[in-house]
Amino acid sequence: MEWFQVLVLAVLQGFTEFLPISSSGHLVLPKELLGWQDQGLAFDVAVHVGSLSAVLIYFRKDVMQLLNAWLQSLVSREGCGDSRLAWCVILATIPAGLCGLLLDDWIEGNLRGMGVIAATTIFFGLLLGWADKGGSRTLSIVDIGWKLALIIGLAQALALVPGTSRSGITITAALFLGLNRDAAARFSFLLSIPLILAAGGLKTLELIEVGTALPLEQIAVGALLSGMTAYLCIHTFLSLLDKIGMMPFVVYRLLLGGFLIIMML
Repeated sequence: MEWFQVLVLAVLQGFTEFLPISSSGHLVLPKELLGWQDQGLAFDVAVHVGSLSAVLIYFRKDVMQLLNAWLQSLVSREGCGDSRLAWCVILATIPAGLCGLLLDDWIEGNLRGMGVIAATTIFFGLLLGWADKGGSRTLSIVDIGWKLALIIGLAQALALVPGTSRSGITITAALFLGLNRDAAARFSFLLSIPLILAAGGLKTLELIEVGTALPLEQIAVGALLSGMTAYLCIHTFLSLLDKIGMMPFVVYRLLLGGFLIIMML
């Protein structure tokens, strides 16, 4: 890749990974507008490592507390507080993990068209707005139990369809279930950790099997830029969430979906 392509794709990945605006809807734009070829498996792994690093660093205290509580629950066989939340994260990860293993190849071959991305960007954007307006927003993250976690996890599986947005659909489900905005966003970010880790691990195994030469400088810069952008987005999103709500993201998704439709004409 050219260095300009490295910079643009790394920033796009970091910027869109955790905002409810669909990363796939954005990553298709450079290919369509500028005619860029696929960035390759190695670069995919790099930017996912960057995104994962950002969320782990930002939520490092929460992650350590959840991990310690989860390990203690394995010994004591009792779950409460942080250990219950940790088990809820694991439970909510299972549906998307299973669907990914079973359906990823089919989705890759049948649902990667721009028409699908445009439609899902618009539809799930409207659904996000409905959830933000209609949800009671009375529950906090400590109120998440296995039923709520499972429903959010099932919703997360829909993010395998391009244009849906993993963060967008999990926040949407959480808001519909009565969680407040901060709790919905934080639980969504915590859910991203095992999924990005699993996806990055699978891509790494594929990369090892391919055994091609790696552009190490571009990989390093891509990971760093993706991580820095993702960290900044997480911090800004959580800081402004209660003030601005979800409507700016809804409007943005409608505009993006409309633009994608125009590009198809």
